[in-house]
Amino acid sequence: MESEALASTGTGLVFSTVINRTDRQDADAQSEAPGLTQGLSGRLLLLTVIFVMIAEVLIFVPSVANMRLSWLRDRLNTAAAAGVVIDGLQTELPRTVQNDTLLATGAKLIALKKDGTSTLLAATEVPPSVDEQYDLSDVSQLAAVRDAFSVLLFGGNRVIRVFDVIGDSNMIIEIVIGEHKLRAAMIAYAGNVLMISVALSLITASLIFVSINRILIRPIRRLTLGMQGFSEQPDDPSRVFKPEEGSDELAVAGRHLADMQTQLQKTLKQQKNLADLGLAVSKINHDMRNILSSAQLMSDRLVDVEDPMVRSFAPKLLRTIDRAVGYTSEVLAYGQATEGAPKRRLIELDELVQDVKDVLAIDPVSGIEFVDNVPPDLRIDADGEQLFRVLYNLCRNSVQALQQASGDDHAHKRLTIAAQRNADVVSIVIDDNGPGMPQRARENLFSAFKGSARSGGTGLGLVIARELVLSHKGTIALVEKSGQGTQFRIEISDRPANEPRQQNGA
Repeated sequence: MESEALASTGTGLVFSTVINRTDRQDADAQSEAPGLTQGLSGRLLLLTVIFVMIAEVLIFVPSVANMRLSWLRDRLNTAAAAGVVIDGLQTELPRTVQNDTLLATGAKLIALKKDGTSTLLAATEVPPSVDEQYDLSDVSQLAAVRDAFSVLLFGGNRVIRVFDVIGDSNMIIEIVIGEHKLRAAMIAYAGNVLMISVALSLITASLIFVSINRILIRPIRRLTLGMQGFSEQPDDPSRVFKPEEGSDELAVAGRHLADMQTQLQKTLKQQKNLADLGLAVSKINHDMRNILSSAQLMSDRLVDVEDPMVRSFAPKLLRTIDRAVGYTSEVLAYGQATEGAPKRRLIELDELVQDVKDVLAIDPVSGIEFVDNVPPDLRIDADGEQLFRVLYNLCRNSVQALQQASGDDHAHKRLTIAAQRNADVVSIVIDDNGPGMPQRARENLFSAFKGSARSGGTGLGLVIARELVLSHKGTIALVEKSGQGTQFRIEISDRPANEPRQQNGA
């Protein structure tokens, strides 16, 4: 039953990131490519047309005002040319010539003002009444725009009086003209501008659409399809996004996406390995606990043996077997990523270090010296069993590193445990003069299956040690040292005074 529980737990870990894969596949199957008006391309096309039209409107406003002024000045120039000729004749024109002059300018009346005197050059038989008058010699841009839109919106039936100075002379030419021809010309001009604006906006929008679609939309769509394809089968290496060459933002995003998917595949593979490991451990744990239980029953009988040496080793053997039984009982909890809360009490740290030394059972032939620099009276507020596991994992790593060290380089191999109390904080240092941790292990410190310092290692010892220290609200860190070797420092603070404490042996 326990094996099945852990196996199901490990399998759940593997597929925790892809548990909703079927739902996502159904959603992806129902999703369709957006239409032209719904996608970014269509929106970009529409916005470009709108923006170009707005720009054309802004251009049209002053241009239609200038067109009106140009139209009126053309009529004034024609009338001025005729007026100068007529003024030089010093005679009144016949009615037929006046009508021809009026027809040429489209005016109803032409007058020339010179030296303060106005001379009527040509006029219709019935002089018209004037509705508006405009002085073209001094027109502001704002007034020109206002007058132009006045003609477009309200003109057509009005008669206006327009006058301006002739060149650099002191003569002023004046005409009275109907607005219907001016308004018709302005409407035709506005229609031409509208057609040109629409054509320009469509051409501009099409060019921008093609360019942006190739430069931006198509790579984004490729990124989207790459993410969708990877989400369907994240464990398939062929689904990893293949980025394009380039230094723009989308190319960089594509490379980051490919790196992320590659890392995710490694994580999924690692989780599968963890699930397989959990299944294997659960099977071993089931049988190992039965064997240890039998060993525990048999070791209890050693207490009754009269041999002094057996009596001296029996308590240590019993404690070791008890710990082993406890560890097997906690395998399932650890497989579910839940360590039990520490049962803290004041314990003698030196006794715990001596237990670690005994369990390590360092072979004298290895030449490794175990140095205990822990003060005999130093007590620490911690869970004895959990702190034992922390010290044992760190010391075992040091012993393995020292065993792999070259005898010439490390003639005197030494593992040292030291501790001291500073106020309410106990600092423990585990130091060895071995070859030290390789760079890869330093970069992946406290990472399972990555932070191992030796070939074939799992790195779980450091992971377990860190988790147990953190459960005590303490810290554990790798200390940089000037010489060779590896040094870890553990700091655990006493609990606040208002928290209940257990006495030693409780």
